[in-house]
Amino acid sequence: MLHFSRWQTIFIWLAVALGVAYAIPNIVPASYLSSMPSWAPSRPMTLGLDLQGGSHILLQIEKKDLIDERIVTTRDDIRRILRDKKIGYTGLGGSGQTVQVRIRDASEYDAARQALNELTQPISSGLFGGGTVRELAMSEPEPGLLRFTLTEEGINYRVSSALSQSIEVVSRRVNELGTTEPVIQRQGDDRILVQVPGLQDPQRLKDILGQTAKLTFQMVDQSVPVQEAINGRPPVGTSVKYSVDDPPVPYLIEDRVIVSGENLVDAQATFDQRTNEPVVSFRFDTKGATRFGQATQQNVGRLFAIILDDQVISAPQIREPILGGTGQISGSFSVQSANDLAVLLRAGALPATLTVIEERTVGPGLGQDSIDAGKIASVIGSVLVVAFMIAVYGLLGVFAVIALVANVTMIIAILSVLGATLTLPGIAGIVLTVGMAVDSSVLIFERIREERQNGRSVVQSVDIGFSKALATIIDANVTTLIAAVILFYLGSGPVRGFAVTLAIGIATTVFTAYTLTRWIVADWVRRRRPKELPRNPIKLVPDETRIGFMKLRRVTFTLSAVASIAAVALFMTVNMNYGIDFRGGSSIEVQSREGPADLADIRARLSDLNLGEVQVQEFGDPREVLIRIQAQDGGENAEQTVITKVRGELEDAYDFRRVEVVGPTVSNELARAGTIAVLVSLFAILIYIWLRFEWQFAVGAILATLHDVIMTVGFFVVSGIEFNLTSIAAILTIVGYSLNDTVVVYDRVRENLRRFKKMPLPQLLDLSMNQTLSRTTMTSLTTLLALVALFIFGGEVIRSFTAAMIFGVVIGTYSSIFIAGPLLILFRMRPGGAQADAGAQDDAEDPAAGQLPAK
Repeated sequence: MLHFSRWQTIFIWLAVALGVAYAIPNIVPASYLSSMPSWAPSRPMTLGLDLQGGSHILLQIEKKDLIDERIVTTRDDIRRILRDKKIGYTGLGGSGQTVQVRIRDASEYDAARQALNELTQPISSGLFGGGTVRELAMSEPEPGLLRFTLTEEGINYRVSSALSQSIEVVSRRVNELGTTEPVIQRQGDDRILVQVPGLQDPQRLKDILGQTAKLTFQMVDQSVPVQEAINGRPPVGTSVKYSVDDPPVPYLIEDRVIVSGENLVDAQATFDQRTNEPVVSFRFDTKGATRFGQATQQNVGRLFAIILDDQVISAPQIREPILGGTGQISGSFSVQSANDLAVLLRAGALPATLTVIEERTVGPGLGQDSIDAGKIASVIGSVLVVAFMIAVYGLLGVFAVIALVANVTMIIAILSVLGATLTLPGIAGIVLTVGMAVDSSVLIFERIREERQNGRSVVQSVDIGFSKALATIIDANVTTLIAAVILFYLGSGPVRGFAVTLAIGIATTVFTAYTLTRWIVADWVRRRRPKELPRNPIKLVPDETRIGFMKLRRVTFTLSAVASIAAVALFMTVNMNYGIDFRGGSSIEVQSREGPADLADIRARLSDLNLGEVQVQEFGDPREVLIRIQAQDGGENAEQTVITKVRGELEDAYDFRRVEVVGPTVSNELARAGTIAVLVSLFAILIYIWLRFEWQFAVGAILATLHDVIMTVGFFVVSGIEFNLTSIAAILTIVGYSLNDTVVVYDRVRENLRRFKKMPLPQLLDLSMNQTLSRTTMTSLTTLLALVALFIFGGEVIRSFTAAMIFGVVIGTYSSIFIAGPLLILFRMRPGGAQADAGAQDDAEDPAAGQLPAK
């Protein structure tokens, strides 16, 4: 185990060197990176929006719009076909997903059916060049009545096509804003995810993305007064539309479209030479210029309307024919609104309305604060962990620190190479990785010491220690990897970020904690040829403890059962402080521009907006305020209206540092996805431990982990800490830590079961717990040092998350000893275990029964 060939040594240090090379761009100035050669690594790690600021917007295409449009088109096609064939009909109309028509003359029924059959013909779907889709199905519910129904495959095809087209339009609109490195990608079957780092004005982005931007040029019907059309019935072929003015001005518009936005080739914001007001100048293509020129020639003196998304922007009079294919749109624009309209027209119209169903915006100031706080917390936590490891293990601790630094460096390097995004939950994944890496080193060192205490030489102790620790390290990390993979596929948002970071961390941990550390220790042994292991400057746990843990199992079982039942009862009866991720609504963090925030004034101003339940509280600093607003009854659009109203009320005196809006659709999905991810992870881990150990170990590990999850949920209920998506990440971290701890203990129990075949099970479990006690103590303390640093110095945003993790580490350590171990007795792990247990009934009858064999 301690021999390394030259090629193995080169591979190990080459991997470390590459990790350093690809991690360096994250700490050197951007100006230095620009001067580096093209072949040198220069790509820094991508920071999430919660760390660098920006906007995350999830858009959903309105399927109903597409269905309604298809129904109208189908109805018009039926009318056209029957008129061309001169077939009489009546009752032509559509509702829902169907259109029906009745043929007047029974003798023309077959001819009508044959003529309309063309509507049901399959169309090419464009799938790999040969797919077809049947959009309409024709049926005859009664004689003479034909019904056309949209098929599900047809609807899905239209949604998919519209989504692809919408992504292109959204990409053009966002790129027109001049933002850097936006992320625009498809999510699911009907959604588009837009992430724009460093965006200063999220409201402008939402306004631009939320408009369909369907532009048409139509004539104004002046044959009857518009008020008469409003009071009575508009003439056939016309409809009443209103302007964007305040108050809106009605116009009677001819339905016939002269030219549409599809004929535009350019649109720019300019200034009118006569009035010096901002206008939008446009230019048509050849077809559009011809049609527009003909229309203006034939209608000199009449009004024509420029209509955007069913609203009249302006309705100028045609004073002379416009033959050049160019024109201007005026309408009381500001410079920015003229620019925005030009952006919309250049990017093209969306095929359907896009609704904002989730929004998360972090101001650049808050993002920088998070980065600064994270750096301070990371440095302090790292110093504490390094000092602790060296204080406890001396020279071996130095080796562990070198491996730990290499581990974190390689995680950053891999995240940089993959272009993965580091978020706050991702930092939690790194914290868990640090804990697991330290745990692996502690496992190895404790094994080495144990073998040395049993009389083996230093070389033998090191060799056997690494060999025996390997299986435990693999089992502990594979269980966590299973959870990470499942969470990535089933989770969303922050949960995925946590899973990616954790999965990468597991791979680097196995490499650095086992392979790299083994090379360093082997090189030390070969060069120094030590006669004894390095001494411990500090010894937290004596070499041979004889604590009778199993004697306390009835007490700990009872306490845990009572606490778990109480936690479940509180969860069922007391309203947990759910964040907007799970109940929908809005969460807004603002900062006063001058002096402390006036909470009473904010409450008074927001109460006048009729937004329902509004909570206003101080958030970390007297200048900072957290505002929570309940989910609105009006659906997704109503949630966006809330933000607009609050901005209008408070932005004169407050900076908006963070805005989160989650609609009811997304909140339900997030809650379901998070719960499923946790349950499926536990089930997969159950199967793995069952295969690697025995069923008693598998059930014991899962029950101990469930105990930790239940207790953590109870902690959220009692403490009143907000439970949101990052809380799910905290629970998952606790699950990973607890499982890691339990598997290490169980691995020693399994080893002792083979070694001491006749030892009573309670006595054997006590032996195993005492043998792993030093490792359990060291791992818990190092993880807690990192978490306490995060809690104190990591900032308000991550504080509740870290508090839950601190509680989880403590409860996870407790359950590994006092829950996971005694469960093996309950499940009769060893045949005759119950009889042995009965013969060793607490030391009241046989004090020697609780004694542990000498090592």
